[in-house]
Amino acid sequence: MSATEIQQLVEMGATHAQARAALKQYKDVEQAAERFFEGKFDHIKDEDTEMSTTAPQRPVTPAEDSDEDATMDSDEEATREDSDDDDGGYVDYDSDNDPMQDATANGGGGNAQVDPYSGIFFSKDRREEVIEIDEVPEIISFLETNETVPLLTQGQWMKGCPEGGEQMFLFSLYSQLSSPTCPCPQDCGASLPRSKGDFFALHTDFSTYIDHLRSNVIKICPRCHSKFCLACGEPVSMDAEKHSSTREDPLFHCADLQGVILGVGLTMLENIFNKQDQEPMEFTDTSSRNNKRRKTGPSLNQVENDDGDMSYYGNNKRSKGGIGYDGDIVEDHTGQLMAIDAQRRKDEKIAKLLGVIRTFLPNLNREGGGRTSDYLVHPTTLAHLRRRFNHICIKLLQNDSLADMSDRSVLYFELLEWLETISNHEALASMMAMPIMVVGSVKAINAKNDQIRERTIIYEGSSSPRELLEGIAIQAQAAVKGLEGTKAVDTMASEELTEEQKRMTHDMREKAVEETAIAGSDDNQKLLLFCQRILATIKAIDRSLRDTKGDAFVDRLHASLPSISSSSAPQYQVAAGASDEDRQKAYVEWATRVRFEYCDMSIPTTGEPSTDETDQTPHYKFYYDNEARMLAGSDIPKRSLAIAKELAILTTNLPVSWGSSIFLRVDETRVDIIKALVTGPEGTPYQNGCYLFDIFLGPSYNQSPPSVKYMTTNGGKFRFNPNLYADGKVCLSLLGTWQGPGWVAGRSTLLQVLISIQSMILCDEPYLNEPAWAQAGGTPPSMAYSANVRRMVVKTAMLGNLKNPPEPFADIIKTHFKLKARSLSAQLTDWLAKDDGKVTSPDGALTGQKGSDNAGPSGNGFAKDIEELQKLLKKL
Repeated sequence: MSATEIQQLVEMGATHAQARAALKQYKDVEQAAERFFEGKFDHIKDEDTEMSTTAPQRPVTPAEDSDEDATMDSDEEATREDSDDDDGGYVDYDSDNDPMQDATANGGGGNAQVDPYSGIFFSKDRREEVIEIDEVPEIISFLETNETVPLLTQGQWMKGCPEGGEQMFLFSLYSQLSSPTCPCPQDCGASLPRSKGDFFALHTDFSTYIDHLRSNVIKICPRCHSKFCLACGEPVSMDAEKHSSTREDPLFHCADLQGVILGVGLTMLENIFNKQDQEPMEFTDTSSRNNKRRKTGPSLNQVENDDGDMSYYGNNKRSKGGIGYDGDIVEDHTGQLMAIDAQRRKDEKIAKLLGVIRTFLPNLNREGGGRTSDYLVHPTTLAHLRRRFNHICIKLLQNDSLADMSDRSVLYFELLEWLETISNHEALASMMAMPIMVVGSVKAINAKNDQIRERTIIYEGSSSPRELLEGIAIQAQAAVKGLEGTKAVDTMASEELTEEQKRMTHDMREKAVEETAIAGSDDNQKLLLFCQRILATIKAIDRSLRDTKGDAFVDRLHASLPSISSSSAPQYQVAAGASDEDRQKAYVEWATRVRFEYCDMSIPTTGEPSTDETDQTPHYKFYYDNEARMLAGSDIPKRSLAIAKELAILTTNLPVSWGSSIFLRVDETRVDIIKALVTGPEGTPYQNGCYLFDIFLGPSYNQSPPSVKYMTTNGGKFRFNPNLYADGKVCLSLLGTWQGPGWVAGRSTLLQVLISIQSMILCDEPYLNEPAWAQAGGTPPSMAYSANVRRMVVKTAMLGNLKNPPEPFADIIKTHFKLKARSLSAQLTDWLAKDDGKVTSPDGALTGQKGSDNAGPSGNGFAKDIEELQKLLKKL
């Protein structure tokens, strides 16, 4: 232990006592510094020596014993890596100790030694507490560019890094490049001045920073005239200089340059991204002031009535809005168009900067072959990518709209280029599966003085880039299926033409098809290419993870990702003594997994010869079978694009909760054929009932609304709501089935229709949906109407569906009632107590109930239905 070694640790922020203790336990300075940054010596105090206020941020509490392996030195790491290889190269993904992992791992591909994070537990349960320092930056002027810019402070340089080992590397590089001199590597005794401004100036433009760095990084010794790099202090070979015009850029000379360029570049990018993310759009929308009568969309507690009027649940106020968008009002879209244009300019700016910075990522596949810094990856590179790039990555990948991503493809294509470039380098690939550490909370802020402030930040694990990509992949796969899924066998020639088609001449029909194809083909191709690019990126990431981590690791990763199955998932099992909280959690997990699926809805052929040998179009178990068969094999680009975007939305956005959920089934070969099952919302007369709808996306979708038919009608006998007729009509202005605010081409969606049915029709006081009774909230007739609905719900939407579940929702209905059996039993007891004893009125008592006032629950059959249902629930 020397005085020099102690001083080195003190300069890193340790007290003298902490430095002595660290060096006593760890003879190597680097090991001692690494353990210090982990907080291992925080308990040691030195009253005579204050800690440097410019020390790097570090974890306040030491990491768990199991996490110390994550920051071991190279010798320890190599030993651990060899051990991992002996055990099959498997890395624990979620920090549980699986005794079977050694038996199931199948090898790490032989590249584990290049992965400095092979020992880190890939768990989202990680939580780190870190002290970060905010400093007032220095200001520097550049005469050549006439710029006055701030310098990147040490606190900014190290911000967002909760890993002790990474903090050491960051601190080391910053200290090295901030030192005042750089000695000549030829040991001639000369040295050249070096300052923070050479490497850490935050120019207004990244290109300016690069030009300044490129012109200053190669220096000539004034004494021996040798050339060397100001960053690493190593000689620049003559061979490299000879090829400088074609292959060698001085900025690729060493790993130190890679580390500082990516650090400064990503800091600039993050600052611009955050600023643009927080700023309002660069336009002024005065339409709201100039058009005071312009209508807006409804709030979710509004209900549409048959005549288009709206009323709020349980009060007497009349609403001016409607379901969906205003159909008869011409809205001013100027502000929206200006917002889109502003977003496009912002995306182009960010994408351009991303593209320039990407040039300096380690890339062995770059044009002309890999360069020095591509092979010698600086340790800080992973730190920069995991904290700064991932910060941007997580915000962009949390976008739940594939259509929006496609419209902003200039930015998202560049993001995908980054992800694939990172995954293609064996030293970086593992970060694609590592949880992103995000700020969970700010625990404390301590102002040291006017120049320095300390913040205690708590970082928490969140989804990895690969996990975030899976949600987008699901949407992309659905969109591709939507673009191709309506093209079955072309049998249009054999179908009977409609009267409108008969009136069209052959030339008119051909012209209409041609115009539609021209209008839609470009947009279709754009979306298809974007989806293919997403899926190709994911494939490349998985391939790299298999090479670096092994098949077992990737298989386990895939098992934890969200997915869309092609058939019903297995039934969920819940212990008999499970708590209500456990049951609710199990229900949501199950419903989330099975809410959207593809299935076969065609009717199997009987084997008997068809009366029409030319008609091979299948029939479907579907109300709109004839309409669907008429469109078999059709190619309508605008419609295909609309369906593709619709499916992308529906795959991951269907509402799921214990209170009410929406399940969708789409035919695997005809994606325009859809069935929906809505469970009745909690607190309504429809609670926990299952309500089936057949949906067809017709030839003019989305220029016109979908066709929707309500199927849970007890064979066409029960009218469950003023807006749900016994013949299956769904009365909703959004569907064009009644006057009022209607469907807006290109903007309205099927998801809006489904949520409108769920929240506005299946409401807590359905009596008010009838226009003539909209003012009768809480009255005896309204209460009687709800009691009548409850009796119909038990008989048909519960008991009937459980005894004869409609296809293809048999498993959904059975599991729904199984998981809800306990709470449903209590609900039925409450409903029986509330029943008014009147005879069920199939038409919903729109003409008044005339049952026996003293019939009682048993007299109207309600108690018998509940008893039978309770028995079925017990069997489940």
